[in-house]
Amino acid sequence: MADAAELDLIENGTLADYAIQSQPNAFYAALRHGDPVHHDPKLDSWLITRHEDIAFVQSDPITFSVNKGYHTQQARGMQAEYQEILRTEGGGYFPDAIMSDPPYHTRIRKLMESAFTAHRVKDLEPRITAVVSELLDSVADKGTANAVKDIAVPLTIRVIVEQLGLDHGMENKISRWSVAVTAQIGRMQDREQMLENARQICDLQHYLIGKMKEREANPGEDMISDIVHAELPNPDGTTDKLTFAEAVSLIRAMLIAGNDTTATAIGNLFFLMATRPEIADKLKEVAEDDRKLSRFVEELMRIEPPVRALSRMATKEVVIGGTTVPEGAHLLLVYGSGNDDETVFPDPRSFDIERPNLGRHVAFGGGPHRCVGLALARMEVKVMAREIVRRLDGIKLAIPVEDIRYVPTVATRTIESLPITFTRRAT
Repeated sequence: MADAAELDLIENGTLADYAIQSQPNAFYAALRHGDPVHHDPKLDSWLITRHEDIAFVQSDPITFSVNKGYHTQQARGMQAEYQEILRTEGGGYFPDAIMSDPPYHTRIRKLMESAFTAHRVKDLEPRITAVVSELLDSVADKGTANAVKDIAVPLTIRVIVEQLGLDHGMENKISRWSVAVTAQIGRMQDREQMLENARQICDLQHYLIGKMKEREANPGEDMISDIVHAELPNPDGTTDKLTFAEAVSLIRAMLIAGNDTTATAIGNLFFLMATRPEIADKLKEVAEDDRKLSRFVEELMRIEPPVRALSRMATKEVVIGGTTVPEGAHLLLVYGSGNDDETVFPDPRSFDIERPNLGRHVAFGGGPHRCVGLALARMEVKVMAREIVRRLDGIKLAIPVEDIRYVPTVATRTIESLPITFTRRAT
């Protein structure tokens, strides 16, 4: 049951409020205790906040449509204008094929998985280790760095650029493109921002289309080639391939999701190490133990999931956790709240890598839409965690914690900038 303070939060709070986006846990707890399937009038969305209700929604992709939830959310209130800009100036409007429903989604997922084979991801570890080592060595003797802008973002952009086979030296452009794409589902942009973001996405699409045409003629050992040439056998002996529009949308999604959320996770890692000494000590203890380090990464994802919430739409009137939501209702599955649900994860703000049910966290989603790139994301975070311990010590914030700013969005909980201090660890 919600207490008086929680009832006030339920009545007056909204996930559209930047203060709540920045420090959301009290709001999440209030909703779980007093109104777990909560209609947020400012967002006109139903916030699904309990772990069991999130799992229920994710298990039924027909009643709870990703396609309708995601695509009605996109550029909300300005969708027609946004789509027309992409059609006339960006090479076309390409709906996100992976954000779809079965059976179409099943086909798309199988074709997309050719770029994320276990063999490919495992072979990446030495290269990722080299990139991480280079980045950390470049700042280790300076004693200060911006953990987001100097380390997390450059790492994830370099990795995804190499894997897609893109041009190097594009960190600033890809950062702008990532912000622009994420803003379309973040619900916080005004029209002027939408127009600028749409121009950025047009630039992104023209660049990717050029690379796709190169790989059509000359395939290489990269993910763009995998997608452009992906095919599945049909029962009649023919082969199924992605359409041009599907391929553009998947490569765009791989570029953005492949760097944005992983960079957020690494930023969160640095923040926790700088503000919670017991977590930094735990990482030092487990860094050279592969099994324990993997569990450390899973607990990091649970306690600070980089994706705050993803969308669904109810295709009929339905009861969720005792609450009836109408047909056409827009839902937000609040992963940060589900991972904080004390009925599933006792003492949820405690960082405990020995939780017996750690694998139940929902940071990577669930059901048929579980993150296709999760193995790569886990590896990048794991390598970064291990190499931090080998190179840096005494990580602290260089600014007061209250001065840390977050990207204003309901889609992710991303630190904008994280100045830190440290010393190079003696070898």
